Amino acid sequence: MITLKGRSVYGGIAKGIISFYQRDEINITRLKINDPEKEWDRYTQAKNAAVEELRALRDKTAEEIGDADADIFFIHQMILDDSQYEKSIQTFILEERCNAEYAVARTSQILAEIMREGDSEYIRERCTDVHDASERIIRHLQNRSSVDFKLDDVSIICADDLMPSETAMLDKTKVAAFCTKGGSTNSHTAILARTMNIPALIGLGDVKLEDYDGMYAIVDGYDGMMYIEPDNDTIIRINRREEEEGRKRELLQRLKGRKNVTRDGREVEVYANIGGLADLNSAIENDAGGIGLLRTEFLYLQRDSFPDEEELFYNYRRVVEDMKGKRVVIRTLDIGADKTADYFCLDKEDNPAMGVRAVRLCLRRQDIFRTQLRALLRASAYGKLALLIPMIIDLDEVYRVKDIIHKVKDELVNKHIPFDNDVEFGVMIETPAAVMISDLLAQEVDFFSIGTNDLEQYTLAIDRQNPNYETVVPPNHLAVLRMIKLVCDNAHNHGIKVCMCGELGSDLSLTEILLDMQIDALSVSPPQILPVRRMIRSLNLSDRRQVHSNIQRVLHY
Repeated sequence: MITLKGRSVYGGIAKGIISFYQRDEINITRLKINDPEKEWDRYTQAKNAAVEELRALRDKTAEEIGDADADIFFIHQMILDDSQYEKSIQTFILEERCNAEYAVARTSQILAEIMREGDSEYIRERCTDVHDASERIIRHLQNRSSVDFKLDDVSIICADDLMPSETAMLDKTKVAAFCTKGGSTNSHTAILARTMNIPALIGLGDVKLEDYDGMYAIVDGYDGMMYIEPDNDTIIRINRREEEEGRKRELLQRLKGRKNVTRDGREVEVYANIGGLADLNSAIENDAGGIGLLRTEFLYLQRDSFPDEEELFYNYRRVVEDMKGKRVVIRTLDIGADKTADYFCLDKEDNPAMGVRAVRLCLRRQDIFRTQLRALLRASAYGKLALLIPMIIDLDEVYRVKDIIHKVKDELVNKHIPFDNDVEFGVMIETPAAVMISDLLAQEVDFFSIGTNDLEQYTLAIDRQNPNYETVVPPNHLAVLRMIKLVCDNAHNHGIKVCMCGELGSDLSLTEILLDMQIDALSVSPPQILPVRRMIRSLNLSDRRQVHSNIQRVLHY
C-alpha cells in the first residue's frame, strides 16, 4: 500500500481507478517573420476560433453544473479581449516581428508573473486562467486539437494540476475525486469539487502520480489521505468510516425544515456565508435560514474593469429572489488588504490589511460606492435584503454612509425606481474600536454582525495569513471571547440583534459558549450549516451547572 498526504478541499470518501491526466507539451520557438501583418491576421483568426470554443464550453458547463461555474469561461474570454493582453501580443508581432505562437506564450508568461506577485491568493490563482486561455489560441495556431481524455469507468482523476477547460471536458458522471500535486483552495478544480460534492485533495507534493495510473485507490477527503492499492485493514477502516459518515449525513438531512431550537426552547437562526451565485445552491441545499453574509467583492475581482450597475443588480436580485423571502445580508464592497484589483489604482501600502480598505475606500471613492448602493437598493424590492457595512471604527463613518444611502434613495424615488425604504442597515464588528463603541453604534444601526476573522487578527496583533498563526495564538482567546460578550450586551441593551459570521461560528466546541453569551444567529459556510444546527438542538442552556462546567473546560480556567 502507498499512502499520500495532501490538503482536503472537500470531504468525503471516494474509490476508483486512478486516471492520470497528461497534457500535451507545447514547444514554442521564437521565429523572425517577414510579413507581420499576415502574422497578425493569423493570430486574429486563432483568437476568434478560441473565443467561439469558449462560448461552447460555457454553454456545456452551464448545462452540466450551472451558470456560476460556467462563468470561468467568460473570464477566459475577457482575458483574450483584454486591451493590455492584446497590445502586448501586437507589439511582439508587429514591432518585434515575432511569430504569433511566441507572442502569445510570452505575453501569457509576463502577465502570469505580474499576477503571482499579487497580495491575494485569488489573484495569484488566476495565473492558471491566463495560461489556459493562451494555450487555447496556441493550439489553433499550431492546428492541434485538445487532449481527448475519455473515462471508461468511475475514476479518481490525478494530475499535476488541472486547468478549467480540462475539467470542463471531463464526463462528470465518471469522476469520483480529484487529486493534484499543486493547486489551491481557490483553484477551479477545488471549486468544481465543492460544486459536484466530491472529494478532492490538492498539494500532494513532489510525487510522480503518473506512476500510479490504472491502480485502485481510496481517497479520504476528511483526513486528506490517498491510499493506493490499500491493504485489507485500511479498506475495512475506510468502509466503517464511510458508513459512519453516511449515518451522520442521513441524520443531518432530517434537520431540514425543522427549527433550530435548544432543548430548553431557545431558537437560534443559522445562516450561510457565500461569495456569490456559485455558492447559492449549496446554501439552499443545506437549508440555510437565509444568507448571513454575501461577500460582494468577488464581482469586482474577476475582471479588469468596474462592473456596471445592471450587472451588480442582476447578481443581487438573483440571490434575493432565489432565497424566496428569507433574509439576505449583503456586505458592501470590502476591496483592499488581500483582495485587490489593478483597475482600482490603489496606492501601495506597507500594511494593506490596516490600510484604505472596505468602508474607508468606499467613502473615498463614492462613485463606486453609490453604484453598488443603487444596485443593492433596487434588489431590495425583490425580497428581504439587509445592508452590512464592513470595517467600521467610528460613528462618523456610520453617519456618512447613512447620508449617502439617503441620497441614493432620493435618486431612485425621483426616477420612480422601486426599492424597500425600510431595508435593514447593519455594521460589521471586526475591530477593537467597533467593540469599544458598540454601545454607541447600537443606537444608530438595526443589527450587528461580528466578523471574528479580522477581529482576532486586530485584537491579537498577528496577521491571520501568517503561517505561524496557529503556533502563536492560543485557541479561543479570552480577549476575543470577552469582546464578543461585550458586543452582545451592548446590542441587546439597545434592542438590536447580533449575528456571528466569522470562522468561530462554525467551531462546534464554542457553540454552547456563544449561545450562552446570547449570540442571536450564526452564519457559517454552507457545509457547516447542518452540523451547527444539530449542535444547537443538542444543548440545554438552562442547566447552568453543566453549561458552566463545559465553558470552563473549553476556556481552560
